[in-house]
Amino acid sequence: MSTAIWSVDDHLEDILAAIRPLDPIEVPLLDAQGCVLTEDITVPVALPPFDNSSMDGYAVRVADVQGATEEYPAVLTVIGDVAAGPGGPLTVGPGEAARIMTGAPVPPGAETVVPVEWTDGGAGGGPALSMRPAGQAPAAAGGEVRVHRPAPAGAHIRARGSDARAGELALARDTVLGPPQIALLAAIGRGGVRVRPRPRVVVISTGSELVQPGEPLTEGEIYDSNSFALTAAARDAGALVYRVGAVTDDPELLRSAIEDQLVRADLLVTTGGVSVGAYDVVKEALSAAPGDESALAGSVDFRSLAMQPGKPQGFGTVGPDHTPLLALPGNPVSSYVSFELFVRPAVRRLRGLAELHRPRVRATLAADKALTSPAGRRQFLRGVYEAAEGTVTPVGGSGSHLVAALARANCLFVVPEQETSVSPGAEVEVVLLG
Repeated sequence: MSTAIWSVDDHLEDILAAIRPLDPIEVPLLDAQGCVLTEDITVPVALPPFDNSSMDGYAVRVADVQGATEEYPAVLTVIGDVAAGPGGPLTVGPGEAARIMTGAPVPPGAETVVPVEWTDGGAGGGPALSMRPAGQAPAAAGGEVRVHRPAPAGAHIRARGSDARAGELALARDTVLGPPQIALLAAIGRGGVRVRPRPRVVVISTGSELVQPGEPLTEGEIYDSNSFALTAAARDAGALVYRVGAVTDDPELLRSAIEDQLVRADLLVTTGGVSVGAYDVVKEALSAAPGDESALAGSVDFRSLAMQPGKPQGFGTVGPDHTPLLALPGNPVSSYVSFELFVRPAVRRLRGLAELHRPRVRATLAADKALTSPAGRRQFLRGVYEAAEGTVTPVGGSGSHLVAALARANCLFVVPEQETSVSPGAEVEVVLLG
């Protein structure tokens, strides 16, 4: 265990220096959601690959509808249907129109598409496109159609390559793949991509007093909120998370639980059992003792940090693959603040992201009285940030157990180590949580 007091910055630097982005792998397209792309993707074929109609209507020549009005419509011969999907050859000549469906290729000879709403729906042909019952295929086109308005060249036509041209860059490496990016990859025919996978994070809470939500409490017991908070936070950071129910204050049971989880962990996070009490199970399980031959013993360094909340922390690697482990305090606010400061950047480093930290802004403290802070410690207080006013209002006190106050906060604001009080109206640094 380190006896020196570590700064917040030094502890974070030590963590990030030991963690590297996960190696890239090839994954199916849907499994790539939330992952970071590790290759440039170019467009293999134009998108769309052919000129197609953006409306139900009639494909016609511009000259044939020029000057058309309600009183003097252009009367054209309907030569057939053009539906979306493969179809037979159909060429539009002078005085002709082809009934066309949305997404269907524009036939040769046609220069524009007249929406069906600009026509009489086709005299002598099938029912008007806009009037047929839902799910019913149109009858075979024929007869004549009267067009009541002119249309310029290219109207209601999605031109070939208008979305993306063949050979141009579709997505650059380091892009985080969300739903729009997945859609683009599918549209250009990619069934899979090379990405850094989402890291697998295992969350283990400790404490014999912990009971799972939904079960009855007896005297001296509390519900295990930390593992749920940390699991949700790790998911929010982009990880795949496995939550392990509370492990009792037994070092051997905890060691066994950690060893069992190594097979599915890129990062292990424990909460509780890291301070100086008699039942600090994480510290006891992972600290070396005389004659202790456990493969995990001595692999995690336990430290005191110059911060509040969250003074006791642990960090190291465990197991044959040197899997990183962060040991967080057990008080709910301490645990969550520690996650935001140390675990979230580690998860984002594993993902291969360039930006590791929450955004920070400056804001004016809106408080009724001055806030005090312990000398030599960087304090992180909960608050509500109002962007329009540029203010931050404290929520709850400084206690590390105030979960209800934490739930109402949308930020943390910082009191530096060298300051022991902050007056109303002072400017403070704000860490945005949402």
